[in-house]
Amino acid sequence: KAALAGKITNAEGAHALGLTVRQFQRLKARFALGGARALAHRSRGKPSPRRLSESTRQAALKLIQARYPDLNDCHLTEKLAEVESLPLSRSTVRRLRKSLDRKARRPRKPAVHRQRRLREAREGSMVLTDGSEHDWLQGRGPQMALMCTVDDATGAFLSGTFRPHEDLHGYATIFHRMFLKYGLPLTIYGDGTGVLVRNDQHWSLEEELAGERFPTHLGGVLKDLGITYIQARSAQAKGRIENRWGTVQDRLPAELRLRGINDPRAAEAYLPEFLDDLNMRFARPPRDNNPVWRKAPADLDLIISCRYFRSVARDNTVSLCRPQRIDRQSNPGGLCVGASPPSVTTCIQIPPGPGRRSYAGRRVEVRELLDGRIVVLYQGRRIAQVVAPDEPFALIPRADKGRRAANRLSARGILKPPVKTKPRLTRGGAKPAADHPWRDRNLALKPGG
Repeated sequence: KAALAGKITNAEGAHALGLTVRQFQRLKARFALGGARALAHRSRGKPSPRRLSESTRQAALKLIQARYPDLNDCHLTEKLAEVESLPLSRSTVRRLRKSLDRKARRPRKPAVHRQRRLREAREGSMVLTDGSEHDWLQGRGPQMALMCTVDDATGAFLSGTFRPHEDLHGYATIFHRMFLKYGLPLTIYGDGTGVLVRNDQHWSLEEELAGERFPTHLGGVLKDLGITYIQARSAQAKGRIENRWGTVQDRLPAELRLRGINDPRAAEAYLPEFLDDLNMRFARPPRDNNPVWRKAPADLDLIISCRYFRSVARDNTVSLCRPQRIDRQSNPGGLCVGASPPSVTTCIQIPPGPGRRSYAGRRVEVRELLDGRIVVLYQGRRIAQVVAPDEPFALIPRADKGRRAANRLSARGILKPPVKTKPRLTRGGAKPAADHPWRDRNLALKPGG
């Protein structure tokens, strides 16, 4: 209106509306002829020339209802294009499915609000742990998984090891090295691997009676050491260690290639040097210089172990099923790749106790240590030990034939094991009880008694 009244120029009006001068002149001419209604787009209210034809729309709706009712939008789009010769976009298929009031097979979840977590102020407050499977040797050797621990306060690598895959032996190794070099942290932050947390939904009767689920072997070790394990619920939750893997995967394979390292043993030997160099370049100082590492106990080797409960046989022996590992020529470092041969049973002879006492029938705890030694404990006291094997050893948890839960309860004093007793018989039959009337002399001497 101001331009038509001559109060402003076309250039001023175009600048005010963010248009070119020519477009402003066109709009001014249309406004002068038809008013504000003439400014609307002339295609408003008319069907789109690129709309889906009614025949195609009805054919697609019929196929969605009759032939493909259980397919998701992406799968349905592929089938309509490849099988039915109806090249529709996924958004069009989604719109047709919504017109039939059909819910999506996997509804989209709204974005979850996430908040950035500050680093811990002190060293040892939180340790991040994870594993990364990668072609570290770039085809010159077997595939391996690098397992590491990282301090949250500084971002420094604390320990690491190569394994064929993420397993209990790998986590126990990096924890053992970290405990010996630095100490015990307050918390360990990691994912929901079955090595550290229970992922099954089964509750045994003994667990229901105790009111808690028994931890895994490594979870029990952390509990005994007073370390809290925090399970990350998403990859973003442990994003700090996930981001470090990008740097390691970029640098470590190149360093191994430049040094001519082609086997797992040499890679394992070079790994500490690489991690120290990485810490020197990328680690940051903590906000508080007072670390909270706790001193590791003297019996750390005995604590980091797999625990089993056994009943001592009459010949004072206990048995433990142990799998044998093959030391392959292509893998001299003990990183065994592939299936292992059948297990063998190790029979442990328990020597006589004080005063040549026998342990037959006693419930003992058998611990398999990280180096392959086997230690038998009775009431917290070591009564037998088997030396470590000469061949490379891997700590592998094994089933306890359904008795592990009950034995743990019995050892904790929560559930008493049933004691089977046989009645003592005399020559004349069963011996009367202590409170039987026949044993009451006063009653027997009474008249008529």
